[in-house]
Amino acid sequence: MALARAQAVAVLGVEGHLVEVEADLADGLPRLTLIGLPDAVLHESRDRIHAAVVNSGQRWPNRRITLGLFPATLPKAGSGFDLAMAVAVLAAAAVVPPDSLLRRVFIGELALDGRVRAVRGVLPAVLKAAAAGVERVVVPAANAAEAALVPGARIEPAIDLAGVLAVLRGDAAPPEVAGPAPVAPAPTGETSVDLADVAGQARGRLAVEIAAAGGHHLFMQGPPGSGKTMLADRLPGLLPMLDTDASLEVTAVHSVAGLLPIDAPLVTRPPYRSPHHSATPAALVGSGSAVIRPGLASQAHRGILFLDEAPEFARQSLDALRQPMESGTIEVARARATARFPARFQLILAANPCPCAKARGPRATGCECPSLVRRRYLARLSGPLLDRIDIQVALSAPSRAELKADLGRSDTSAQVATRVAEARAQSGNRLAGTPWRVNAEVPGSALRRLWPLPTSATAMAERAFDAGLLTARGLDRVHRLAWTFADLAGRASPGPEQFGAALDLRLPGWAA
Repeated sequence: MALARAQAVAVLGVEGHLVEVEADLADGLPRLTLIGLPDAVLHESRDRIHAAVVNSGQRWPNRRITLGLFPATLPKAGSGFDLAMAVAVLAAAAVVPPDSLLRRVFIGELALDGRVRAVRGVLPAVLKAAAAGVERVVVPAANAAEAALVPGARIEPAIDLAGVLAVLRGDAAPPEVAGPAPVAPAPTGETSVDLADVAGQARGRLAVEIAAAGGHHLFMQGPPGSGKTMLADRLPGLLPMLDTDASLEVTAVHSVAGLLPIDAPLVTRPPYRSPHHSATPAALVGSGSAVIRPGLASQAHRGILFLDEAPEFARQSLDALRQPMESGTIEVARARATARFPARFQLILAANPCPCAKARGPRATGCECPSLVRRRYLARLSGPLLDRIDIQVALSAPSRAELKADLGRSDTSAQVATRVAEARAQSGNRLAGTPWRVNAEVPGSALRRLWPLPTSATAMAERAFDAGLLTARGLDRVHRLAWTFADLAGRASPGPEQFGAALDLRLPGWAA
């Protein structure tokens, strides 16, 4: 009997788990048995690794082979175990020294001709291997740049199985890749669209600036032509570049989702997702049985999730976002496993006032919807969902005079992005040493305990709460907005003026 061990990584959600691959060769009828809770794709690996070994010029052991993946209780899915299983079998057959496998983790799918194909989830897998103290990680050459993002990891890119075997036998020097090339940050606010293009919407431009500075959720309601979609499309250009930790978090999610381009494996800009209104709850929060993939909400982690024509989305889809808006994470539970994905996104909603979408107001063309139809249309946005949205503004279609007055006078995206960066720097200094990054993440209890404010500053918001216009959650959101207004103004703390402005964005038209 001959036995050899190799190491691989199973990725569940965005978390890696080390897996020990054992290969046992024994006398008996030639066959290959795979154990250890493999899925259907892993069962197909038996044929892939057999063909890859033979086509790499090696002899397949004509014995009874048992491949075990441990821990056996951990679900294993996907084709990323192919390389580890192949080298374990060949080490047990004395083709390569078994000791050469002990200090390495092997990740990769094998083609029938022995080439090592790229797989998803390499970044979280390498992060786990590095955290476990593994010296070297063998990954597909196409994933090498992504794997090299992990500090301290020694990456060995693999082109084909024959090259991996040559390194393990000592016939070739281990190939390595240097750390990732430094990414030059794009100029702040530089995008193909500019906020100055949205003319006649001073209120809407203020709303997106506040949303960008404090990370606040935003709901815009108004007729077609009021600039809702234009404002949402320009919000990403106001956000600062992701820091190192946030970049790795976002890149890990995109790696598992299979969205990383080979030539740019590190995500440095906040992601932006704008799904069609037919998106299902599974598409938003994540789906899959054996392999659970992150949904659009997780793909928008540290970025923006924009739902245009929000009442057209199924109510079940919208309400599925309520829990991650509070917790910043999504748990997708299935019979075999539960996967956890980060989902700290900014939710931007846009809605028409009614299904016919005809303007209402001074320039109205005449809404044809009965009052019951209008109520039912907006009622698809549930009260608990709207209560979690900090900024709620009603926009009207600008008049020709307003468009003319705004022409060439509005601040550009670059100018607004500079103010946003300064505001975030001020809030970052205040939140240093806490688990929160922006004002929108700070719980109300922590705001009151760590940064108490005098009654003279908060009196207006408290009167709105006493009048029943704000829930306790809504009052907390007014406090967060007031802090963001103070950060943009360069004030040490908000006063009555900042609370008045915050209330105006939360309760439009309300007068204390």
